[in-house]
Amino acid sequence: MASRPRSSQIPVQAGHADPGLRRTTQNSSTAAKLVLVLMDPRRELGEFLRARRAHVKPEDVGLPDYGRRRVPGLRREELSMLAGVSVEHSTRIEQGRGVRASAQVLDAVATALGLSEAERAHVHELAESRGEARRRGRRPQRVAPGLAALLQQFHELPAFVLGRRMDVLAWNPMAAALLGEFGALEPRRRNMAWLVFLDESTIALYPEWERVARETVAFLRRDSVRDLDDPQLAELVGELSLKSEHFRRWWNSREVKDKASGTKRFTHPVVGELELHYQTLHPATHEDQALVIYTATPGMASHNALKLLASLIAPTDGASPVGSDSTQSASEPAPGRTSASGT
Repeated sequence: MASRPRSSQIPVQAGHADPGLRRTTQNSSTAAKLVLVLMDPRRELGEFLRARRAHVKPEDVGLPDYGRRRVPGLRREELSMLAGVSVEHSTRIEQGRGVRASAQVLDAVATALGLSEAERAHVHELAESRGEARRRGRRPQRVAPGLAALLQQFHELPAFVLGRRMDVLAWNPMAAALLGEFGALEPRRRNMAWLVFLDESTIALYPEWERVARETVAFLRRDSVRDLDDPQLAELVGELSLKSEHFRRWWNSREVKDKASGTKRFTHPVVGELELHYQTLHPATHEDQALVIYTATPGMASHNALKLLASLIAPTDGASPVGSDSTQSASEPAPGRTSASGT
């Protein structure tokens, strides 16, 4: 089990999971360029399928295991047999050699590999992205008006809006009190993946840091399919890969999850231990944004702690949408939580 890293323990070195990252220098710009190459849509589908194939044992799918294997998991021939696809076709899909797999073939492969719904959707979206142009227009992220209005309604519950790359676009005072002063950070540091791996205060907030960190990587990997050649995504992944061995290893495992709902434990410096449930809402008009809301079970200690945290917050005018294209300031300083990277 991975222990929570301290800043002095965060390795700033080239990785050992991906051969490309293994050869790169400790330069974020170089790493970002390399990430763009490694995440080429023509390549990424095959890499994802190979990674998932490596996680399936023959006995898991009713096949005999004839002893030691050169590589872990199913052989390509075994996957082809289970999916009812020719070995040649399966090879061409994994190697990205010009073949465009049909939805039926992709579903058959996903079923043979026992993929989750998120993984199955990821496969289809990767296949679609291989046919799109490598360059597209990118607009600055602005909080959807409906989400901004909804965010204003939560006074006693932490809530915030995530955008592309897990950027934090907006938050209410309770989110700042629980998670840290987003407004004290440079806009490019208002990113949940960066904070979870490289910010000491955020790392200390999670007693189950490894679980949270691995889920964060899986969420980011799932979100990446929206725009695999996004230079800001490449810069983020490049920096995290250089500075965090944990991130580098988990990113290359290619696990994906949809951020929908779940439970997280917190060790807050003011109100102590909390166990909170989160729910994620995705507006139909802005599929690249999500409103995340934390709640606690009534009558439990976490519920009382959350109410105490709310009582410590000075009255404000509500949430302040913040993004790279905004000059608005954030909520007033929250009690007890400041970012290690803040001012």
